[in-house]
This record gives sequence, C-alpha cells and structure tokens, in this order.
Amino acid sequence: MAKFSEIFWHKPLFPGIHKKKQEGRFFTVPMVLSMLFLGLIILCCILAPAISPYSPTEQNLQDSLALPSMKHLLGADKVGRDLLTRLFYGGRTTLLSAIGVVAFSVAAGVPLGLVSGYYGGLADAVIGRVCDVVLAFPSLLLAFVLVAGFGRGMFSAVVALGIVYVPMLARLVRSLTLVEKNKTYVEAAGSIGYSDARIMFIHILPNCVSTITVQITLDLAYAILDLASLSFLGLGVQPPTADWGAMLDEGRNFLLQNPLLALAPGIAIIVTVVALNICSDGLHQYFEPVQRKLPSFKQAEKQAERRKRKEGVA
Repeated sequence: MAKFSEIFWHKPLFPGIHKKKQEGRFFTVPMVLSMLFLGLIILCCILAPAISPYSPTEQNLQDSLALPSMKHLLGADKVGRDLLTRLFYGGRTTLLSAIGVVAFSVAAGVPLGLVSGYYGGLADAVIGRVCDVVLAFPSLLLAFVLVAGFGRGMFSAVVALGIVYVPMLARLVRSLTLVEKNKTYVEAAGSIGYSDARIMFIHILPNCVSTITVQITLDLAYAILDLASLSFLGLGVQPPTADWGAMLDEGRNFLLQNPLLALAPGIAIIVTVVALNICSDGLHQYFEPVQRKLPSFKQAEKQAERRKRKEGVA
C-alpha cells in the first residue's frame, strides 16, 4: 500500500529547501494571502478614526461628487462626504453585523443540533420539521419578510438573517452528533454517570469544532453578501450610517460622475468575501487532508510506476 503522503502531495514553493508538502499544512500561499487581505481590511476598519482626517457623516457641499485628489483620495459622494472614510467606517458596520449574524446562528443552531442528534425521537422530529419549514423559503425572501415584521434597521437585519442561518448550522451539528454519539468515548462517559448536557457540550461538541469552524467562516462570507443586499434595498442600515451595501446603492446613481462611488464598496465586498471563502477552503483542507486536490492521471500513472519499481526492488 502506498503511503498517504505519496498520493496527496503538492509541488513545493522552494524545491531545494522543502522536498514534500506535509498533510494538514495551514500556512499555504492562498491561505496566507487571504489572511493578509482580511487582516489589512480589519486593521483599516479598526484604525479608521486614526488614519482618516474626516468624519463619516461630515458634509461639504463644495466637494460634492469630487473626483479623487490629494484632499479626497477616492473622491467624495453627493453631499461631499469623504469616500475612503466612509469605506472604512462602512467596513466596521458590515463586518460587525456579519459577526452578529453568525454569533446568533451559533448560539441557537449548535444547541438545537446537539439536542436533535443526541436524543432523536420527538425532539429530533420537532426541530427537524421547524428547520424544514424555514429552509423551504428562499433565504433572502424570508429575511425580507422578517425585516418587514421587525422594522427596518441593522439590528432587525442581523436578527432576521440569524434566524435564516440557524437551520443550516443546526442540521450540520445534528449530522456530526449522530456520528459522534455512537463512538466508544460517549458510551464510556455515559457509563461513568456523566449528565447528557456534559456529554453533549464537553465531549461531543469539541470533536465537532473543526467542521463547525469551517462552516462559520463560510457563513461570514454569506452574511456579508446578504447584509449588503438588504442595505442595498434599503432594509438594512439607514442613512447617514456608512455601510458597504448602502454605499453601493448610493453610488450606482453617479457612475458617470464618479465610478468609484460604486466600485469602491463593491470591490471591498468582493475582496472580503473571496478571502473568507479561501480561508474556509484552507481550513477545510487543514482539518481534512483527504479533501486535498487529487493528482492528475499522468501523475497517478507515474506514482504507480514508482511504486511498482520499489516493490520489484524489495
């Protein structure tokens, strides 16, 4: 039998230094680049008051729709607010709101999934049917309905999207719990006399954290897109608060005068979402090396020939 490392391998960045890539390597080139982009975006959002000389709500009608210059590096919007400043502060709003959506879904979805998978029976049936009802609606459409019921605003948007994301995470945790609860360590913990809550949260949940972490990273990207969609339609952040989705909606009306008004928040959304998706994929490959890209047909043939030669020599 061939070793795992002989089948799943990557071409090294510096062949003279590293001969073979190890399984479960975290700091790959795509992962490092995506983390650098995310770190830069987060750092700019955190340090926005220090690096920007303007307020996100400061208006100057003399600079209305100003083009990029030394005074306004990315230009100004229709009421003379600095675009770069609003981009930084809008990132704060968008990222914090996305984290709120994911935190809400984790707080509700993880316990529901654990209870559903561990107990089964009536609890599983009730939780499963509720999740089916929520998943039967398109996610954004259901979010629109919930926001209409709760009222416009970022808090309502966060709660609405959090409710939409709960069933997906609950189903994932349920499937992981169904696998884990039949293992020996769970039976041993039950035979010792540990309570069901201790077994679920202290023993089963830590063994599900890796997969949940990958899903959370992916949900962050989806949350940013969905929040931007709600703000773009006027259901999320309300003026004058800066938000990438709301800025995209404002800028689309002035594409001919200053295209950056729409391009800047659009590019920020794209870069952030792509970086989060790459991080999610990198985490998946780090936790599950089996999911790495398989070798090509020619590479597999060469590896088979090498194995035959080794077996012949042995």
